Amino acid sequence: MNDLLLYERKCYQLGFPLVVGVDEAGRGPLAGPLVVAGVLFHYGFFIEGVTDSKKISAKKRQKLEIIIKNEALAYAVEIIPLEVIKQKNIYQASKWGMIQCFTKIQKKIEVQALLTDAMRISEKELPKVYVESIIKGDQKSFHIAAASILAKMERDRIMETLHEEYPIYNWCKNKGYPTLEHKNAIKNYGISPYHRTNFKLF
Repeated sequence: MNDLLLYERKCYQLGFPLVVGVDEAGRGPLAGPLVVAGVLFHYGFFIEGVTDSKKISAKKRQKLEIIIKNEALAYAVEIIPLEVIKQKNIYQASKWGMIQCFTKIQKKIEVQALLTDAMRISEKELPKVYVESIIKGDQKSFHIAAASILAKMERDRIMETLHEEYPIYNWCKNKGYPTLEHKNAIKNYGISPYHRTNFKLF
């Protein structure tokens, strides 16, 4: 059995044969939205090559995204705009997005277990749902890893589109993350409407 199914097997042993994995992309960038994804597969299902999206090449992620979407029982993607990030803060916005993704999937298929990437969600926030928060979950759970791929692919596409509007920041390459090139562009040209404002450049 693959180690990435360890937590899925644990849920099964606890009486939860179906489990949703959720993850986000975009907590660290200086610009662009936060994207959260959730995914649900049959118990025991596995796709070779799925792991933490940051460890996979863009070409491979693209292929895996198609397979994940075709094979999943259900999946959901939540795009969280800057206004919500500013209103809630990045941590709460991530949590809100994860709850939204789980709820959307739960409306399609009855599921009572959720695996998150280091996000604690209380009983009050998701009543009657077994939630396990896993540190570095995208490296330890197949469902979370698959969700990380969906989230990253969706966010990368958004940043490539925004790049066409503001090419000076080179978002098609840095995806809004704080590279030296990106920070120098902000220093030279100022911020765009898509930049988050609660950061220090240097």
